[in-house]
Amino acid sequence: MVGIDLNDDYAMVSFYQQNMKEPETFSTIAGSENYHIPMLLARRKNIAMWYYGEEAKKMAKTSEVICVDCLLRRAVSGEVIGVGGENYDAVDLLALFLRKVMELPQKLGNAVKMDRLVLTVDRLTRENMEVFWKVASRLELTAQQFMVVDHKESFYYFALNQQEELWLHDVFLFGCEKDLVYSYDLKRDMRTRPQVVSIHESGRHALREERDKDFSDILTRAFENRIVSAVYLVGDGFDGGWMKNSLNIMCRGRRAFIGKNLFSKGACYAAAVRDKEENWPYIYMGENEMKFNLSLKVRDKGKVAFYNLISAGKNWFETRGECEVILTGTPEVDFWKQLPNSREAKIETLELTDLPRRPDRTTRIRISANPVADDKIEIEIKDLGFGEFFRGTDKVWKYTMVM
Repeated sequence: MVGIDLNDDYAMVSFYQQNMKEPETFSTIAGSENYHIPMLLARRKNIAMWYYGEEAKKMAKTSEVICVDCLLRRAVSGEVIGVGGENYDAVDLLALFLRKVMELPQKLGNAVKMDRLVLTVDRLTRENMEVFWKVASRLELTAQQFMVVDHKESFYYFALNQQEELWLHDVFLFGCEKDLVYSYDLKRDMRTRPQVVSIHESGRHALREERDKDFSDILTRAFENRIVSAVYLVGDGFDGGWMKNSLNIMCRGRRAFIGKNLFSKGACYAAAVRDKEENWPYIYMGENEMKFNLSLKVRDKGKVAFYNLISAGKNWFETRGECEVILTGTPEVDFWKQLPNSREAKIETLELTDLPRRPDRTTRIRISANPVADDKIEIEIKDLGFGEFFRGTDKVWKYTMVM
């Protein structure tokens, strides 16, 4: 399983196998923590030979190659890039870069077969998700083999795959790039089953000349009236050994860790959890996750059961729901809407107006559910008839459902 932390400047690549204690991160210099792979491609001027990362960066200093940078931004912008007299879709170049970095774990003697690729980025948008789906297609990855999460969700997977003592209470992550600090704090609602997990993100705070004092003040405010089990620090801004007093505050009754590859490792854990989701005791309710469950009450093989169309906690960019049912009784469909932390459900009934009259249980319909936001689902119901006995009219009913 491969996890890649991606932005316009660099990528970090971690990999994970079931026999490993934790994911490992590929270093560009053996034995070091130099994890940044420059987000850069270079092509020889007269030959279609591509280089990437550090090698491309070194060759960029010569006149032998043409370089392409900012691959992610340019792919999202839909750019067509001219290189050596040929035009390339920026999405294709991003896929080429990812194909090359996906192969890095093999260089360390790991299995050739990759089960799943998980990308993690700072923010998910409809625009960058469309790019990532195109990239997955270029890489010939199925929906089961490919996944995208934002940094907060990556932190969620990382934190809850550590030893229990490190997430028994609240967990904080502080990120620092240059002079800007932000924080994520993770809470579990232990009254629910599965437990609902939320992450709050702070605004960005500037560190001035007295960095240690400023960061100490930020920590003091963040930890006020909170029981915190662990603190994680990520980002180049924490380099330089300037933390003195702030380190004392951070480690007072809690464990603290510093590193740069938390998000790529979290992406690997996300890949592993997908294989055991039924036994995973948490639901993450982030800004990209569906906020409610949408179900149908059906009779299956003589037994009454609930069929889940859309599950709370699933990324709304990716989740879809569809099923075919046979109607009984009046021409209407009951949808059951339920919050993940509630035992009660709201029932919303959609009447299928102008549906042809037929004997009971001789109308088959297809119900499709397509989220358009984390709290809004577009419903489409299509009349399929009943085989040769009653031809379908192909009549369609559409409705937008909110919680």
